[in-house]
Amino acid sequence: MMKKELRVEISFKDLKQLKNKIDFLLNRNIYKINIPCKGLIKKDFLLEAIKYIGTNYKEAEVIYHYSLFHQFSKDQNNSLNDLLKFIKLSRKYDNKEILLVSGSRKKKNFEVTNILDKLKEEDIKFGVAYNPYFIKDNDISLERNNLIKKVNSGLVNSIWLQFGSNLQALKKEIKFIKKNITDQSNNFNNEIKIYGSILVPSKQFLARFKFRPWKGVYLTQDFLNSLEYSKSITKEIYKFYYKNDIIPLVETECSTIKQFNEVKNLFQDIFI
Repeated sequence: MMKKELRVEISFKDLKQLKNKIDFLLNRNIYKINIPCKGLIKKDFLLEAIKYIGTNYKEAEVIYHYSLFHQFSKDQNNSLNDLLKFIKLSRKYDNKEILLVSGSRKKKNFEVTNILDKLKEEDIKFGVAYNPYFIKDNDISLERNNLIKKVNSGLVNSIWLQFGSNLQALKKEIKFIKKNITDQSNNFNNEIKIYGSILVPSKQFLARFKFRPWKGVYLTQDFLNSLEYSKSITKEIYKFYYKNDIIPLVETECSTIKQFNEVKNLFQDIFI
């Protein structure tokens, strides 16, 4: 059950490393893979990855991320043309969905809410990001309103949840999404799926995050100060995902036997 319900995100520095990581996952019957758009994986190298995977791994079910911030080039028109080329290349290799994100540092007038209306003629669906863990009421309200705008475009196929540690906040926002979005998805002639990020805690991850927090990722001090507690909360989040038909996306590196077993071991009691 775990493998059927699981997506895994992989990062890589070159095509050789990409090949090794995909082979590792496919050999374990994990075919659902996400390719992020950050670090080295952007611009020409991201296009190269699409061609390589599309040619050599037709059996993989890949969803590519597209960051409007990282892919921005010169001006809005140029950047939009690059996005259209990216969509065309994705469709050439039979990719049916792209996770379109504004990026942690947004470009003015080049955000997902501005762009979707310009993509209505494209034969592809989009995933959009949602952060259920904002603390301030203004941020929560803005995130909700932006999600409704995106879904109202009729182009949204899926919602991708940021990771965090406040289970009550997650429950509250899923209640909002189900009431205002997914229960209404028939109005848009498609069923909107929900995916949820999972970061498998480790001592190294917690230490790194305390030293340099990730923008937009909200983890409590209790979570960061205790590996046992962080693992417990992560399990609870996964159980909540499972009960609410939210498909997990493992963002933690999962390309060695040791890493793979850490993911399995964290969630093994759920699959009994």
